[in-house]
Amino acid sequence: MSSRELLALRKQLEALQQRNADLEAALERQQDHEQDFYRFLFDTMDEGFCIIEFFDGPHGPLSDYVHVVANAAYAKHAGIPNVVGQKLREMVPDEADHWVARYGAVLRTGQPLHFEQELVATGRVLSVTTFRVGPLEKRQVAVLFKDVTERRNAEVALRQLNENLEERVSEALASRQLFAELIDRSRANVHVLDTGLHWLAVNHQAREDFHSLYGQYPEVGAYMPTLMGENDTDRDLILPLWQRALAGEQFTESGPFGVDPERHFELHFNTLRDQQGKTLGAYLFAYDISDRVHEQQRLAEAEKALRQAQKMEAVGQLSGGIAHDFNNLLGGVLTAQELMQQRLAQARYDELLPLLELSSNSAQRASSLVHRLLAFSRQQTLQPSSTRVETLITGMEELVRRTIGPSITLHSRFDADLWPTFIDPPQLESALLNLCINARDALPDGGAIEIMGENIVLDSEQGNELELPPGDYLRLSVSDNGQGMSAEVAARALDPFFTTKRMGQGTGLGLSMTYGFVRQSGGQLRLHSVLGEGTRVDMYLPHHNAPEATQARPSQRAIELYSPAGGQRILLVEDQAALRIVVCEVLEELGYEVHAFEDGPAALAHLDNSPCPDLLLSDIGLPGGLNGRQVAERCRQRYPDLKVLFVTGYDESAALSDGQLLQGTSVLTKPFELAALAERVRQLLQG
Repeated sequence: MSSRELLALRKQLEALQQRNADLEAALERQQDHEQDFYRFLFDTMDEGFCIIEFFDGPHGPLSDYVHVVANAAYAKHAGIPNVVGQKLREMVPDEADHWVARYGAVLRTGQPLHFEQELVATGRVLSVTTFRVGPLEKRQVAVLFKDVTERRNAEVALRQLNENLEERVSEALASRQLFAELIDRSRANVHVLDTGLHWLAVNHQAREDFHSLYGQYPEVGAYMPTLMGENDTDRDLILPLWQRALAGEQFTESGPFGVDPERHFELHFNTLRDQQGKTLGAYLFAYDISDRVHEQQRLAEAEKALRQAQKMEAVGQLSGGIAHDFNNLLGGVLTAQELMQQRLAQARYDELLPLLELSSNSAQRASSLVHRLLAFSRQQTLQPSSTRVETLITGMEELVRRTIGPSITLHSRFDADLWPTFIDPPQLESALLNLCINARDALPDGGAIEIMGENIVLDSEQGNELELPPGDYLRLSVSDNGQGMSAEVAARALDPFFTTKRMGQGTGLGLSMTYGFVRQSGGQLRLHSVLGEGTRVDMYLPHHNAPEATQARPSQRAIELYSPAGGQRILLVEDQAALRIVVCEVLEELGYEVHAFEDGPAALAHLDNSPCPDLLLSDIGLPGGLNGRQVAERCRQRYPDLKVLFVTGYDESAALSDGQLLQGTSVLTKPFELAALAERVRQLLQG
């Protein structure tokens, strides 16, 4: 690698470090804001919220749970104050089996559940929504609930009303005043219509709400569609619901009914019949759930804001980690070049090739790290292939050794005929590197890290324990003899954003991302740790029988010199001076006529007084107000058939316009080999 390229790498590293510092500062500001907002929302929300954590008790595995988090509304709706730290069977022993069964099913299946339940201890009725928090190993379930006793009482009262009507329908209909008195006892909105959609009865609450929505007060005998006015949308929505009830259906609907889209209602329809079963009409009781819907929307917004804050932290920490690894790799390049200078001075030319290969490999790994950062930020899908894990690990051992430092020894051992697995190789490399970094952090005074691979066969019992189908697996383990974890810390180690490190030293994403990657690949991850003795992480990866993909080594072929026919002209636009000089020199050696510029406006000005170029070779990120795509578009306005080759430090999606790559256009990602550049230019000009 030339000194110019090293200078360019240093500048990129400095920019990355500055971006990391900016992200950390922005993160701190964002975190302060989000934490205050989230805590305010949590403390003031009207719905009760708690998180419970299961544990094994005298009644068997997962037979009891403890409340670990609860807001103020919990006591209001459940009638139980100071619930945090209380165990279920100590609170309500008579009801424990029921609640354990309900929440235990959510924990095991991961499927959310919604139900209504009366509390024996208080007599209150709760509407409950519950979902699992994190993986099964976490053993935690979140519960969101609200007291719906009044609504349930309204339902009961309405059913009793219906029974009274069935017994005394003639009397009730003859004396509508009696009818009105009956339904006014209900705190719900109550409408009763006959088969012709005329009001038989309507209570006070319903009259007020109808007026607020449509500007009319419903009266007994009035025709409902007329009073709804010119609101065709609501008529088209509401009338079919009444027709369903008149046809004998009992059902519930919810939504923003009415002219005000901010008003949400839950509607319960039923059919009104006499003692002989003849349909007399239908009735509706409704209650306004706008507050609940808006609370849920605010929760969703808060969750979105929290995730954004977490993402900012992840990006900041990840860029810091990339800068650290980049420094390691850059150190390998610099020391290799320093040694090459010494060998040249000593005329020891036969020792140059290994140093050149070391320098080149370090630069390639730096490029790979940057592209993995881009892949992470774009959440790219996995690209698995049949992989020999021992070959992959052997190839990255030098990187791992440089990362963990000289005070820690690294050992690796594998079964003699280790099975291949079907997995995304770069992602597995990242997972292994992350596990080794975690192990390094647990060894502040030095120690040993071991990577082990072995073939295992899981029977049905072992598979059930690991939530995997029985069969052949590769077990890949990373272990250390470091500080280890307490049982409490180990139980939370896989939780996203859980970390025992100080702020700025870790995101808590590493293990959770590795867990997600392994699960997405059809495997399982288990963590074993003993405080003071060390930690082992086991990854179970499915055996794959197909031939493994060959891992292509970086090409070391020389650039083939040739004389291009017609002396083609190339317009080069690249703002990095070192790269612009190198590319220009290489292309001119190949016989091309090259005109090089550092920004788009200068290149376009050159075209005003020069013939049409045969190829535009441009970076995408450019100074001067025009990016590479815009330069290409303006060149194409003059020369529609102009061939374009983009070079970019991002991935290929940076060159897309509306998701498409223009015809006659190609993309080459930085850093690239000069041979690859020459080949791509040749292909475009001959195509």
